[in-house]
Amino acid sequence: MLFTCNHCGFSREFPDSYAGKSGKCPQCKEAVTLPPLAAASTDPAPAVQAAPAPVAAATQTQGRYSLAEFVKKSAQKDRKEGVFELESPQMLEINLNGMVWTKMGSMVAYNGSIKFTREGVLNGGLGNLLKKSVSGEGAKLTKAEGKGALYLADSGKKISIIHLQGESLVVNGNDLLAFESSISSDVTMVKSLAGAMAGGLFNVTLSGNGLIAITTHHDPLTLQVAPNKPVFTDPNATVAWSGSLKPEFKTDTSLKTFIGRGSGESLQMKFQGVGFVVVQPFEEVTMQHA
Repeated sequence: MLFTCNHCGFSREFPDSYAGKSGKCPQCKEAVTLPPLAAASTDPAPAVQAAPAPVAAATQTQGRYSLAEFVKKSAQKDRKEGVFELESPQMLEINLNGMVWTKMGSMVAYNGSIKFTREGVLNGGLGNLLKKSVSGEGAKLTKAEGKGALYLADSGKKISIIHLQGESLVVNGNDLLAFESSISSDVTMVKSLAGAMAGGLFNVTLSGNGLIAITTHHDPLTLQVAPNKPVFTDPNATVAWSGSLKPEFKTDTSLKTFIGRGSGESLQMKFQGVGFVVVQPFEEVTMQHA
């Protein structure tokens, strides 16, 4: 312990055993008393902050992994969500035990025993044959039958799973990824040259009870249609609409359109009545052909 005389300022270290004892200052000879030892602090010792856990190499550099880390991160996950599951926003897993319809060319992988047959949604009658021959619809859908896990994707587009419960939905043929066999389907032909030029030749009307999967570039936006409040859309950005609506094609071929003073969208879809329209933030120009 350190003693400092309050008379002359003399300082010296003394053993702790001298604490509280009285005597004379070795220098000035004045009577002094050594202070008692400080009482042990009752406050808890400050917590020692743990060193941060080492950061895995995968997070230190974005997108870089050891092989084991990559396999673990990208491994298929069984979410037990039913027949249709999203492995990722862009990858659909179908736990197949029976039959589903899928967009032709959308299969990326499967396991189990699954048979693929290229054919159209509609399978009989002269009217259906005409639709298939004109629209190329027969080249757009594949029937998958069997048991196993089927993985679908479409050009990295975002997938939305919709459960129809007695409702009907019309989907642009290019944006329909898959639907269950319990869903009734019908091809709706585009009735104008403008419509064919704008985004394709057919749409598919889906109704009944079951799951469907549609695709969009980025997040979809749903617009409500009300009486006296029609909604106009770009056909190339239009994904789907409620079955109660019957869209019309509107053309803008005024002089302003040609000299650049019009809306800039010469072909539009007009929806009026009661229902909704689904659009995407992307103009997808795809001619649907065989």
